[in-house]
Amino acid sequence: MTDPYKVLGVDPNATDEEIKKAYRALVKQYHPDNYTDNPLAELAAEKMKAINEAYDEIQKMRASGGSSSSGGRTSSGGSGAFNQVRTLINDGRISEAETLLNRTPVSERTAEWHFLKGVILYRNGWVQDARTEIETACSMDPFNSEYRSFQQRMNSGSERSPYGNPVGGSGENCDVCDICSAMMCLNCLCRSTRC
Repeated sequence: MTDPYKVLGVDPNATDEEIKKAYRALVKQYHPDNYTDNPLAELAAEKMKAINEAYDEIQKMRASGGSSSSGGRTSSGGSGAFNQVRTLINDGRISEAETLLNRTPVSERTAEWHFLKGVILYRNGWVQDARTEIETACSMDPFNSEYRSFQQRMNSGSERSPYGNPVGGSGENCDVCDICSAMMCLNCLCRSTRC
């Protein structure tokens, strides 16, 4: 990887606040929203990815070096527990991920915690609660492109629910799973009324 300090245009001896300021300025300049319907959109997206990776790398380096970071962005590498939660989510072990995440003391629940909680709730089908957690993560860390991207996909309906339907969809795209689910519910209701 390219020197992350060079990507952000800061000196390696820069303070956490200077790094954060440089990061925010670059995010403002290269944010994808600034390049909608622009031929430079792909280039801006690549630059944005490099900026985020550089910022995350600096945060990891400073955290492992014992230096306290005051950066507002919680990287996925910022906490071993959060990395483990991400791995469990990616492996489909949602219950284990939630158990591990819920062990985090309330005072240590960062934007990353709320984002991961939102993803877990979403994967469990609790869409409204998931939206609330994702909104909290975005408000705590407004420059995190991962959180914003997930939120935008949820709000636009392009993010798919755990059951295969777009969130917020009208239900017009009924598939076989929906029919089976409805039949199982009806079966349960019929059984419960016989007793």
